[in-house]
Amino acid sequence: MSDDAVKQAQEAAAAAAEAAEALQVQAQEAIKKAEEAAALAQAALDAQEQADAAATATAEPAAAPAEAPVAAEPATTPAATTSGPLDAEHLDAIRAGYAFERAALEMGALVNGDARPDVPVRIPIAMTNRHGLVAGATGTGKTRTLQVLAEQLSSAGVAVFAADIKGDLSGVATPGEGNERLLKRTAGIGQQWTPETFPTEYFSLGGVGKGVPIRATIAGFGPLLLSKVLGLNDTQESSLGLVFHYANNNGLALLDLDDLRAVLAYLVSDEGKAELEGLGGLSKATVGVILRELITFADQGADVFFGEPEIDTAEFLRVASDGRGIISLLEVPGVADKPALYSTFLMWLLADLFTDLPEVGDLDKPKLVFFFDEAHLLFKDASKDFLAQITQTVRLIRSKGVGVFFVTQTPKDVPADVLAQLGSRVQHQLRAFTPDDAKALRATVSTYPKSGYDLEEVLTNLGTGEAIVTVMNEKGAPSPVAWTRLRAPQASMSPSPDASIDATIAASPLLPKYGTGIDRESAHEILTKKLAEAAAKVDAETAAEARARADAEYEKMQAKIQADAAKADKKAQAEYDRLMKQTSSGSRSRSKSPEKTALEEVLGSRTTQTVLKQVITGIFGMAKRR
Repeated sequence: MSDDAVKQAQEAAAAAAEAAEALQVQAQEAIKKAEEAAALAQAALDAQEQADAAATATAEPAAAPAEAPVAAEPATTPAATTSGPLDAEHLDAIRAGYAFERAALEMGALVNGDARPDVPVRIPIAMTNRHGLVAGATGTGKTRTLQVLAEQLSSAGVAVFAADIKGDLSGVATPGEGNERLLKRTAGIGQQWTPETFPTEYFSLGGVGKGVPIRATIAGFGPLLLSKVLGLNDTQESSLGLVFHYANNNGLALLDLDDLRAVLAYLVSDEGKAELEGLGGLSKATVGVILRELITFADQGADVFFGEPEIDTAEFLRVASDGRGIISLLEVPGVADKPALYSTFLMWLLADLFTDLPEVGDLDKPKLVFFFDEAHLLFKDASKDFLAQITQTVRLIRSKGVGVFFVTQTPKDVPADVLAQLGSRVQHQLRAFTPDDAKALRATVSTYPKSGYDLEEVLTNLGTGEAIVTVMNEKGAPSPVAWTRLRAPQASMSPSPDASIDATIAASPLLPKYGTGIDRESAHEILTKKLAEAAAKVDAETAAEARARADAEYEKMQAKIQADAAKADKKAQAEYDRLMKQTSSGSRSRSKSPEKTALEEVLGSRTTQTVLKQVITGIFGMAKRR
């Protein structure tokens, strides 16, 4: 057989294989559609049978024995007879999808027309380090979901860190209060509710608000995060990076804003310009922008957030003596006034944890779960470099035993690269009042696996305390989408009393270590001293030059004075000699007597000569200045 014939035969065989594969796919799709149609038909048949049975029961009430008691099971599990969007097959799939072998966090019960306590919805604790998202419109129960997760993680021995923006989470340290409505709701989802408290530590940014102060040094914060919080462009961010590089190489500790301002001012001064030769230098205009932004930053109260002692982020991994994880709450009242600072500071905490913690791989439970509330503040106006750092941190920090849950209003608040790494999702109600809302709703629905729900309709009709949940199962695959009625927190859903918070803070073992700020020698003091020494040296050199010039001028004047004095003395002597000569001549012409006259004796005396010299000198104005 020729090569062409072989080639044609091979091509024909390949085409036949492709056609067969296509037919197989079509057949599978047809089978699937047939199964779905059969399931729908069966569901319709079951519904019709139930309707017929109900009609028969209504028409023939006497058929039931008078002494028969009311069945207890339907009363306690009404959902078993309530029609919902899911058929029996879907229910079984969800039940199996959340039946994990290892420890899990109890989220609540499936909703299918009503709650189904026989179908619990859970999150494997081992998968909480694969991160998660809690989203939903304001007032739909996100904070309560966060509290439920935090309480159960603490009970499982996992430390928790969360920002308490409105103060609501502080109630985890106070036992909850039961009431009839609460107990009815919890019983309906199979939750055995009891009041409980959890070990809690309160923190504050730099001591603003209640809590142990959290501080960071400027050097620890780094140029990238600082550029984000200052709103700098790429050029200004690059210049700030050069400043940090110079300070690090020259032993100038950047602890607070004064240190950074001092280095910036020094590097554009006459004394400091030469320091950056070969490194590109700094533009005075760029430094001016950065300094102005630092002033604005300080006016927002940021001065107190930077300095020492810098918090050791390992403090957030502590476990109480009873084995429960400590819930660390960052009390940040008024965060709306400084959103960039708040979000960037939390990102610093996360980045610092990533830097300090060792690699541990996949653990049975994480060391810490970090809840990032109001996450949209972190990503707003973020540069590409900043987003890249966030993405890398979230992707890699799970191997350090840390899970991160972002809490925000809609999934679109979180960049796609970050959203793709979030294994668990708890989506509360979304509202579609505007075209943008509707677009966001459709985008959210498109990110979920296929389910038996019309998610666009369900997401806009969820009640408070209900959510659409999907998690990463123990094999790393997404669980079925489950409409869930969530558990109630066991601690108080109201803020803890101020007196209780104050007592907890006063008793904290961290307060002696971090409560009082310290101010050691750093860049500001070093450069101030250096500039003062340089200024003193310049002043000394200037003074020496001035003294030298004054001494030279003085010597010149002294020489002139002495010359003028000598000249005057000489002239006075000449005048004196002339007078003496005249006097002597007149006297000799009048008298040949060898004896001196009285005038000659007077003029010839030393005293007379001195007086005459002084008079003559005074006449010519040449008296010496003493």
